[in-house]
Amino acid sequence: MTDTTAPGAAARTASLAARLRNVEPATLLWVALAAVLLVLVAYPLGKLLVVSFETRGTGAFTVDNYLTAYGRARYVEALVHSLELGALAAAIATVLAVPMAWAVSRTDMPGKWVVWIAVLGAFILPPFLAAIGWILLAGPNAGFINQVWRWATGASAPLVNVYTFPGLAAVIALHSFPLVFIFVKSALDLVSSEMEDAANILGAGTWSATRRITLPLVLPAIVGGTIVVFLETIALFGTPAIIGIPARINVVTTQLWQFFEYPVRVEVASAYAMPLLGITVVMIIAQRLLLARKGFVSQTGKGGERRPIRLGPWRWVVFAWCALVGLLAVALPMLVLVQASFAKGWGRGFSFDNLTLSNYEYLLFRHEMAIQSIWNTLLFSSLAATFAAALALLVAYIAGRRLVPFSGALGFLAMAPFVIPGIVMAIGFYAAYAAPPLALYGTSIIIVLAFTARFLPIAYANSTAAIRSVHPEMEEAARILGSGRLRTIARITAPLIRKSLLGGWLLVFIVSARELSSAVFLVGPKTLTMAVLIYDLSEAGNFEVVAALGGLMLVITLALVAVGTRLVGRDFMLRRE
Repeated sequence: MTDTTAPGAAARTASLAARLRNVEPATLLWVALAAVLLVLVAYPLGKLLVVSFETRGTGAFTVDNYLTAYGRARYVEALVHSLELGALAAAIATVLAVPMAWAVSRTDMPGKWVVWIAVLGAFILPPFLAAIGWILLAGPNAGFINQVWRWATGASAPLVNVYTFPGLAAVIALHSFPLVFIFVKSALDLVSSEMEDAANILGAGTWSATRRITLPLVLPAIVGGTIVVFLETIALFGTPAIIGIPARINVVTTQLWQFFEYPVRVEVASAYAMPLLGITVVMIIAQRLLLARKGFVSQTGKGGERRPIRLGPWRWVVFAWCALVGLLAVALPMLVLVQASFAKGWGRGFSFDNLTLSNYEYLLFRHEMAIQSIWNTLLFSSLAATFAAALALLVAYIAGRRLVPFSGALGFLAMAPFVIPGIVMAIGFYAAYAAPPLALYGTSIIIVLAFTARFLPIAYANSTAAIRSVHPEMEEAARILGSGRLRTIARITAPLIRKSLLGGWLLVFIVSARELSSAVFLVGPKTLTMAVLIYDLSEAGNFEVVAALGGLMLVITLALVAVGTRLVGRDFMLRRE
């Protein structure tokens, strides 16, 4: 009897080996990319959902976590407070930003550079530092504004109090208004002056034409920007923690933080985070639908000429409004932070005998974790930016060139973190990777992975726009001459879009360096970042040292912005693809 088993197996093995030899290495890379995206995005979110229905210890199915998460009036009240805070902050930001966008885009207002400095400054200044600045400005007892008010009027009651619900919303709005500004200005730049001219011919004045013609045309952009501010507010941790906790204003993010106090109740936190994720997804869909509407766009066959509106003496009134917003959002908080960082006691005001370098000396030479937190921040942010930029380039290339059938799914996974609040993403990473066998909680690995996933959409949006600008003919020519797909990307595509890649890298680095919402849930004693250390120091009330550490963070950020401006362009932080 002839044994055919071994020859048959050998033939199948040889056939499989031949097929594998014919597989281009790039194809294996696409599979690896899918696996990476699953690890970074899909698995943490899936684990978050699973854990929210698990009994702690046994893993048995239960809905008790949801009953616990929403079984107390205080927890439900926190959710309501978040929604109210988001609505109020978004409304204030819209009132601040829409006149500024209109003035810059449509009028002859002088000093438009002031607006751009204010917008860029609000992007650069981390929200938790702005919150600390406003505590120094508008604290009810020792805030500078209230000190001046009492000195000038003799009143005992404070003029402003940051530790109130409207005060908290205003501080958030002063940080978030650039989001509305960018949306609305981009829309206004596309609207021609012809319909306004027609309204003027028919007797409408400048203000009437603006109110009845211009603003309705860009209403979807206004609402879209308002929704983005609303979503950023309800997902924000730093400002509500620094101002809201002392003011006894409990919101979703601070309540989630309390679930992570010992003993950690990650299953309850997962259940409590689900409505936040659901609200975010629904609002993002609504925003995209609004911005996709074409009925609000002025369309003509003449290319859309745009002429600035002459405001006459009113241009100075409009300029004063823009300057006031810039003063409140950027200049005053930065000024008091700088003063506090060089002060022996920030409440003693501006005087030569109050100046000192001891706060910086303490941080740089005597504080046990300050230098380590700076190195951690630089290391984690640079690694996250590098991984995000490389991953985004490859995924954008696949999706843009439609190389595989599931390229659209890869693009979807790369953009999915855009609709996931940072605090929800952090809880997902904790649920997925903190427990054995990986036990990554408190390690640099989990922080870098979380930062990469959190800000991957920024790098992906930049890479997608850049890939679209490169015609595939050059890549096809390289392929015809024998170059492999990966070599073509490295030698042809990447060099052509290097400025966009650098811009995306810098953006991811900057936002990673200031990230607090996800870092505060994942850092350990040896992996503290500057943002988390600033938050820890602010809880102790040592605002002079906090301001000094914040000053070091701003120096690093400004240096990177200067590099980006020099190499990529002046507007690299303000582009909206």
